Amino acid sequence: MVKIVDVAARAGVSTATVSRVLNGTRVRPDLDEAVRRAIEELDYIPNRTARSLRRRHSDVIALVIPDVENPFFTAVARGVEDVAQEAGLSVVLCNSDDDAAKERRYLAVAEHENMAGVVLAPAGPQPALTGLTDRGRAVVVIDRRVPDDVDQVVFDNVALGRRGAEALVARGHRVIACITGPLSTTTAVDRAEGWRAVLAERGLPAGPLVHANFRVDGGRAAMSELLAGEVLPDAVLAANNLVGVGVLQTLAGWEGPAVDVGVVGDLPFATSDVSRLAQVPLGTREMGVRAAELLLARLRGPKSAPGVHVLDP
Repeated sequence: MVKIVDVAARAGVSTATVSRVLNGTRVRPDLDEAVRRAIEELDYIPNRTARSLRRRHSDVIALVIPDVENPFFTAVARGVEDVAQEAGLSVVLCNSDDDAAKERRYLAVAEHENMAGVVLAPAGPQPALTGLTDRGRAVVVIDRRVPDDVDQVVFDNVALGRRGAEALVARGHRVIACITGPLSTTTAVDRAEGWRAVLAERGLPAGPLVHANFRVDGGRAAMSELLAGEVLPDAVLAANNLVGVGVLQTLAGWEGPAVDVGVVGDLPFATSDVSRLAQVPLGTREMGVRAAELLLARLRGPKSAPGVHVLDP
């Protein structure tokens, strides 16, 4: 069995330097490279159980997301994993299905298994984080703001709603509807606020506003509702990518007047002609990268006050 002393000898450094590299502590770049090369050449696997006992937590972090099938969260997961892997941490992916009870079970597992920390895209406005934070576990919340005193990484969702509405106004549209997520979701409310503000500033009437779930079926149902309403919009802003897919699917079979579409986010796949589509892209992977970096900073110290980090895509 390869031991840490073997790695140190191959790299020409002390065992303390190897330990610092394994623990994610900064060392000189040339020493870091030598240690990592020796680890790879010797196929060294750290004794994670012993390290866990010394540090009182494992080398595993949990990433809890509402919908593993949503490409938005796939990109987030890639960002988290890339940073964690570089730091010697493993990532366990947990799909909450936007279910608060299921989310609580995953958070309890993270607590009782002494995971190093959790990156959470919460299913609701008040996730059960007390058990983790009371134990001093690192927690970073992404995508949706929560009242807890933890690091949070979010987009400027009001600005995103504004950009989507402005893109449609710039194309000459005057009756612009909005399909956003549930009222209980800050992301949905903020994006609708940005849409509404642009219409008011341009002296345009507020088009219909529909709250749906943030999934494809929610977009389909909401768009069908708009098409059956008394006021037919000439454009509609979909407040996330999957809602946008549902909207496009519904319009693909629509034989009435043309309705243009704006989407906040990147479409995972094309469902129809998107040549007239107005998209507001997101730096989704960057959200995962930033969250993982904040988590690592919490694990390494020094400790600073948690804050809300707003990404401008």
